[in-house]
Amino acid sequence: MTLAVSGTLMQTPAPDRLVVIDAVVEVDRAGTIAAVHDRASVAGRHALDAATERVDLDPGTFLMPGLVDLHIHAPQWPQLGTGLDLPLERWLFDYTFPLEARYVDTAFATTVWDDLVPSLLSMGTTTAVYYSSNHLEATTALAQACARHGQRALVGRVAMDHPEGTPEWYRDATATEGVEASAASIEAVAALGSPLVEPIITPRFTPACTGALLEGLGELAAATSVRVQTHCAESDWHCGYALDRFGAGDPAVLDRFGLMRPHTVLAHSDHLTADEMTLVAGRGAGVAHCPLSNAYFANAVFGARRALGAGVGVGLGSDIAGGARPGLLGVCQDAVTVSRMLEDGVDPSLGPSERGVPKSRIDTVTAFWLATAGGAAVLDLPVGLIEPGRQFDAIAVRADRPGGAIRLWDDIDDEARAFEKLVRLATADDISHVWVNGLCR
Repeated sequence: MTLAVSGTLMQTPAPDRLVVIDAVVEVDRAGTIAAVHDRASVAGRHALDAATERVDLDPGTFLMPGLVDLHIHAPQWPQLGTGLDLPLERWLFDYTFPLEARYVDTAFATTVWDDLVPSLLSMGTTTAVYYSSNHLEATTALAQACARHGQRALVGRVAMDHPEGTPEWYRDATATEGVEASAASIEAVAALGSPLVEPIITPRFTPACTGALLEGLGELAAATSVRVQTHCAESDWHCGYALDRFGAGDPAVLDRFGLMRPHTVLAHSDHLTADEMTLVAGRGAGVAHCPLSNAYFANAVFGARRALGAGVGVGLGSDIAGGARPGLLGVCQDAVTVSRMLEDGVDPSLGPSERGVPKSRIDTVTAFWLATAGGAAVLDLPVGLIEPGRQFDAIAVRADRPGGAIRLWDDIDDEARAFEKLVRLATADDISHVWVNGLCR
């Protein structure tokens, strides 16, 4: 089967560049984009006529790349929108660890996964980077759910064994067992044979892991070339913990154990220094910027503009459930908002020149790039843009849904304003189509 989709294409191939064209996207049998034609061209008309499946988007419906969410705690889906009243270290023990421990029941896990995955797909999340629980069977079931529902995903079993940083009833018994279970999870996910789903090595974060576990997972990453994800320099407590225990900053600790690797996903990273940004960029790792959860737990605003200027790869993460907004379009708006707060400052008792961090703001174009091409680059996946050679992961967004908030006015809204409205105002109800690997989900 070949596919041709015609409509107005909006995408951001660079952080400061919006491209809008009337397009026909030609997709081959493998789900790879074969060509992007001008809709009025002979080639475009021929592609539409030759396709075995043709989709003509209605006027007022716009084609966009699918969204890449770099940081999701899948087991926390049932607590979304609740329990954000405590500091991180207490939130984990009081709310999150007790919930995650329930995933020893694989039937319960599968029930959650079969709600989570299609829900996120309906919100336009075509690629998801998941933390599972520390249970091998539940993690395998999450990977199976992603394959079954057709979501591109990296799925990681959470490794955690520190006797002070984790509860006795929810941890790996030893570092050796944690490494072995992580290796078994890699094998189980790979054995599914899904072209959409890959394993990812997942030490929760340094406070939850012994040095032996971190070292073993670093060796596992080197031996398998499987990507790594973890939390990094998230909060004052997290950074202080790394200094007290290891005598070094959190990024240096991860690097010491071989976990700061190409395409490692570092969640949060709000407290990175200039030297640490140089380290992250030099190792080819990237940051999952989670603006909403950072407001609750990070004690700081991540300087996305500064990180990009330092050569750090950056994408966006919802951080379900520390972030109470699961749709990544809404997270784009959060990223713009917190960047303005960082630039302008928030303490009115300080003078304007002391209050903020100059040149910190980003706009909607940059935020959408982070949610698409930026996140894809962190992972080194051929998605995030609609161009030949990449996989056709895309969404179609309506601007005229009755009861919706998006309205375009011919004498007011040019292409840039229309794009801004779509990103800021669209909800799952405004997304009419979601494609992953060329298939409508």
